[in-house]
Amino acid sequence: MGVVGIICEYNPLHMGHAGMLRLLRQQGAEAIVCAMSGNFVQRGECAAVGKLARAEMALRCGADLVLEIPTPWAAATAETFAAGGVEVLRRTGVVDQLAFGAECADTAALQAVAEALDSDAFRAALHAEKDGGETFAARRQQAVAAVLGPERAALLSTPNNILAVEYLRCLRGAGITPVAVPRQGAGHDALPAADGTASASHVRELLRAGKTEEALAYLPPAAAQILRREMDAGRAPADMRRGQRAILARLRRMEEEEWARYDGGGEGLYHRLYQAVREATGLQELLERAGTKRYPMARLRRMVLAAWLELPAAPAQVPYLRLLGANETGRRLLRRMKGAPVLTKAADVAALGAPAAELFRQESAWSDQYALLCPQVLPCGEDWRTTPILLSGEK
Repeated sequence: MGVVGIICEYNPLHMGHAGMLRLLRQQGAEAIVCAMSGNFVQRGECAAVGKLARAEMALRCGADLVLEIPTPWAAATAETFAAGGVEVLRRTGVVDQLAFGAECADTAALQAVAEALDSDAFRAALHAEKDGGETFAARRQQAVAAVLGPERAALLSTPNNILAVEYLRCLRGAGITPVAVPRQGAGHDALPAADGTASASHVRELLRAGKTEEALAYLPPAAAQILRREMDAGRAPADMRRGQRAILARLRRMEEEEWARYDGGGEGLYHRLYQAVREATGLQELLERAGTKRYPMARLRRMVLAAWLELPAAPAQVPYLRLLGANETGRRLLRRMKGAPVLTKAADVAALGAPAAELFRQESAWSDQYALLCPQVLPCGEDWRTTPILLSGEK
């Protein structure tokens, strides 16, 4: 298979993730490179476990090299998240294939949907759709049905398929071959499956409920050991609710027009969020007051997170590849990445140019906010002090 890339969050890494890594090895992967979200994720929340700990989970469960997807891409829509992940893997110059889990493992069917989304016929069908208060995702699926038929359009009804389609759109011209892997076990936001696997969201719910041992049972032993260590040190699980007063303090200072920059849909959602902030006394209440059937909760969470962190729009290009961790195989890959803007030490970021230096400054500031969400409040400067996880041996 050559060098295989995976775009992931591992929030946290569970049995299903470990099974995919194992399957890729069995199918002949020479090495596995992960492009992984940092401390904030695509659901518009903080990661339950810090990025270095999750990178170590990945390395101990089958990956060779872990690179960070910076926050402006990691905490954005599926389209932007996919673009950031693909860009990180493409710029390495060593990744041959992108493997992704999907409810549908028919790459050709997913590719047909990806091509339809960029067609004039789709744009015309979407424009012709009557706005009956549905979500954009629902209207998009209806427009694809008008172009490809309802069976193909139904592929856009599940989260992994949606991401898979976005990956395929971003892979055009990247020189990376897509490999769809059937998703096994429990789906997103679902109860544990009969085979004993559970989704990352279910594991996080157990952690939030204090059911630590039950949560750890759904993780591979190596990942469970790392999570237990992070919990014992007061670094996990991070939870947005711990920072809700700080978040509301920032949001209450915002004028209504300031919210508009975070409303990518252009539908006036920012008016609802501004008003909800004036009335809500907690994060969940804020989301409930702003929410309607038209606006998915993930979109609201992303807008709130972006406003709190003052996230800029994702730039056209990821300015550096930040190393989070590697084993011996991963370090050999790094030596092959000649010319790629790899950042291994924070002190070297200025040499990568002004855009890289500015993004890293912002990333460090966002990590300082993440430190407020951990069970034990951590000091500032974590991104400047820490070094990548380097393991001896190889997979």
